[in-house]
Order: sequence, then C-alpha cells, then structure tokens
Amino acid sequence: MIKYCTKCVMPDTKPDLHFDEYGVCFACRAYDSRKDVDWKKRKEELIQLVDKYRSKDGSNYDCLVPVSGGKDSTYQVVKMLQLGLNPLCVTATTCSLSPIGRRNIENLKSLGVDYIEVTANPVVRKKINKIALEQVGDISWPEHVSIFTTPIRIAVQLGISLVIWGENSQNEYGGPAAASENNVLTRRWLEEFGGLLGLRVSDLIGQEGISKKDLIQYTYPSDEELKRVGVTGLFLGHYIPWDGFSNVLIAQSHGFETYHKPAEGSFVNYENLDNNFHGIHDYFKFLKYGFGRATDQACLHVRRGRLSREDAIEAVKKHDGKYPHIYLSKTLESMLESIDMTVDEFNKICDRFTNKKLFRIDSRGNLLRDKNFNLVKINYDNE
Repeated sequence: MIKYCTKCVMPDTKPDLHFDEYGVCFACRAYDSRKDVDWKKRKEELIQLVDKYRSKDGSNYDCLVPVSGGKDSTYQVVKMLQLGLNPLCVTATTCSLSPIGRRNIENLKSLGVDYIEVTANPVVRKKINKIALEQVGDISWPEHVSIFTTPIRIAVQLGISLVIWGENSQNEYGGPAAASENNVLTRRWLEEFGGLLGLRVSDLIGQEGISKKDLIQYTYPSDEELKRVGVTGLFLGHYIPWDGFSNVLIAQSHGFETYHKPAEGSFVNYENLDNNFHGIHDYFKFLKYGFGRATDQACLHVRRGRLSREDAIEAVKKHDGKYPHIYLSKTLESMLESIDMTVDEFNKICDRFTNKKLFRIDSRGNLLRDKNFNLVKINYDNE
C-alpha cells in the first residue's frame, strides 16, 4: 500500500521525500517554516546581492535569467526589471515546442530584454530523446539537462557572474533538508537533483553514433571556467516567497498566455505549456512512482490553503496519470514519429518502467486498465 502525507497528498514513493513521526512530508514542513522567515530582510539581502553584481559601467549584463517563456520565468524577468537590472534572457530550446510556448517566448522578449535562444543539434537531440526514453524512462532528459547547462555556458562565455533561477525544487516539492535550504544552484545540486536519473552525459558517447562534440550543449562548464567568471546561480525563491499561482497572475498581467483548458494530466491551465513531450514525461513519472503532475499541483494548493485535502484527492483521481493519447492537441502517434518509435514499442517501454507494486494486477500478474487504457492505482489515500 502507498503511504501518503497526512497534510497533503504526496506519496512516499517520491524520491528523496521523507515523512516525520506525524506522517507529514518534508515539503509541507518546509512550507510551514516559511512563516518564520523574515521575508522583508530576505528581500533586502536580494537587493544588496544584485547590486554587488550590477555592471558598474553598463558594459555587460547585470545577470542572466534562464527562461522557457513559462509563468515562472516570465515572473523572474519581471522581478529583475523591477529591481532595475539589465538581464540577458537565455532559452535552451525545448524538445517539441508548442505554438503557445512560442507565443509566450515572444511575449517575454517584448518585456524589453536582450534574448538568446540556443537550439542544440536536432538530429542528435532526436537520438538522445529516444535513448533516454528507452534507458531511463524520460523522453525529456536532454531538455532537463540543457536548461541547466546551456545558460551557464552562455554566462561563462559572456562573463556574466549572476544567474537567477526560480524555485528550489527540493524546497517546493520535498527533498533532503540540506538541499531544500540551499539558496545557490551548484554543480553538485545539478548532478543530484537536476534530472539526470543516473544517465551521465558521457554515457551517450558511442551510442547511435553520438560523439563528444555532439554533446557540448549538455556539458556543464569546468570548475576552472566557473571560478574564472565567478558564476553564482541563485534561487529567487529563497529571497521572495514562491507561489506558482501568484506568479501566473503577475505573468498574465504582463501578457503571459494560458491554455484554454487544463493540459492533459494537469488540473490547471497555466503549467507545462511549452513542450508537447510533457505528457509523455509526466506519464512515466506516474508509472515509476504512482503520481504525476496533478499530484504536484494539488499539494502546492493544499499547503497554501486554497484546496482541501479531500478535494485534492478527488482532483488527483480525476486528472493524474492518464495515458498520453494527446497533449496540447498533439497526438501520441505524431510525438512518437518524431523519434522514430511506434505506439506498440512505446507501450512495451511503458510496461518495462511500470512499478507493478503500485497498480492493480490480475491473477496472472498483468496490469489492469480501464476503457481508456489507464492504469488503476492501488490506493489514493491512507486506508
């Protein structure tokens, strides 16, 4: 049986998540501790910090902001502009950019910033997408790596010392205490929590004809390069109370566009809008751990008092872990065609990564599915 946090609806199957003696997860405890933070003082610390890195003569950018065009990165840019900074915005192009994702990128640029978009070799990217799906069950692996490596590479190349990230996921979603309390994104944080899933960039060399020169954009700068420039990557959420819903309201007031309905596997219409592969990525998360993006969203709203735990359970039952027939109006077949994979091959990979302990099976050990090909989870609450 899956054990759930007694305050939110996060299961104990989430990697790195721990429950205390009262059955409350560390993510809830981390959020509760925010009431003890002197946020006015933290904001003053942020202002002093960015002033330290501000270009004295205007000959370089004050900071670099990694952006996807989503609600959070739009919010980050708005905040930097409000602080009077001149940021360089950098996008590591997503795997399968959606139309609304492109529009939100163009909107972000219209806020009045210099912008660089780096597109890694699409032929190599396609190979990595397929390798990662087959080997670690994550079609979005190359995206999750490059969103951390590409902006840092640009920062080193242009001599920009300050990089502004958004939330510390280990604080927002739960993780080791030391990692959740950290306000700086380091190489160690990337390697442990950046989504590598045990697949190192160097492991790709020799597979499908991939060589070292094909992996430049997926390679973090050396310690010597980082030290030479003095690159520091800060989590903005350490200095300003982080709330995705508040972020979207601010982003919308600056032109950010939401979807006309919640994307598949989600129950909000303002997240995971830029990449058509999100549906596949979140489905594999469900197969491995028994929860998906809807659970993440429900927990965030429960902690902030916007949703009762009972209503959260119902929302998760309705939206979480649905088979990705379609995502943002793009069919599964068309998504798989982009990596030369059939639906039958995809389903076999799904079965291989499914943790059968989390789902109902028949007397022969076969996974049970409903009429829409969705798996049936063993339990949604502590029963």
